Amino acid sequence: MGPSKQASVGIDPLVVDGLRVGYDDVTIIDELNLVVRKGALTILVGANGCGKSTLLMAMARILRPASGHVLLDGKDIHRVATRDVARTLGLLPQGPLAPDGLTVRELVAQGRFPHQSLLRQWTEADEAAVNAAMATAQVVELADRTVDSLSGGQRQRCWIAMALAQETDLILLDEPTTFLDLKVQVDVMNLLADLAHSAGRTLVVVLHELSLAAAYADTLVMMKAGRIVCSGTPDAVFTAPNIKAVFDLDAHVLRDPTSGRLFCMPTRGMPARSAIVSAMAIA
Repeated sequence: MGPSKQASVGIDPLVVDGLRVGYDDVTIIDELNLVVRKGALTILVGANGCGKSTLLMAMARILRPASGHVLLDGKDIHRVATRDVARTLGLLPQGPLAPDGLTVRELVAQGRFPHQSLLRQWTEADEAAVNAAMATAQVVELADRTVDSLSGGQRQRCWIAMALAQETDLILLDEPTTFLDLKVQVDVMNLLADLAHSAGRTLVVVLHELSLAAAYADTLVMMKAGRIVCSGTPDAVFTAPNIKAVFDLDAHVLRDPTSGRLFCMPTRGMPARSAIVSAMAIA
């Protein structure tokens, strides 16, 4: 299932320009700028309360900024019709819940809602989109099972399938690996990376797991106190000084000799030599 053709050639699919946003009188994001690259996996990391999820909600048009703009395909997202936004941008929030008794196929079919109207009901194209989404997320065999009967990893794949059925070029995901076992986290991240690199979709993902973020990000964004501290490739951004500045964490940054991916090993309270040996043992 390939990406849709809605994004204009040469226009960045999502641009955050001078964004200031918060809740009531409390500012969470202040004068933030970010350009999301097309067909890439952008990962946001930072300590709890730094504004990652708030930024994602503003990008998704859930929160209206006090100042600044979020540009979707070059247009102010708040000046674009809601249904048009839903046909261009998909959102998977943190900890989504499905009604009791809902089957996987019924859940994934919810992704077709933006394409429905009084004059356009369910079509063969909708059925094909749902089938393709379930195949991509590898949940076809779960189609008739209820969502509440599945494991955490299976449920997360079903929610991702729902987002895929929406057939948007751009997908935002908030903590898609939280509470999952490490193997399942890797499976989910492999799926997301494949969506970006093979299917050409643009993904923005909030993660807590630093080494997982460094391993999979095309662009890694580190945030602190509502601002971007640094943004770029993991090689440029995932450094011990940046980890200290953003997380107040002393750590060694190491490279797995087989995959070439970076990961970090905290050193606080652990001699440096022991930290390195331990890190290499688990790489």
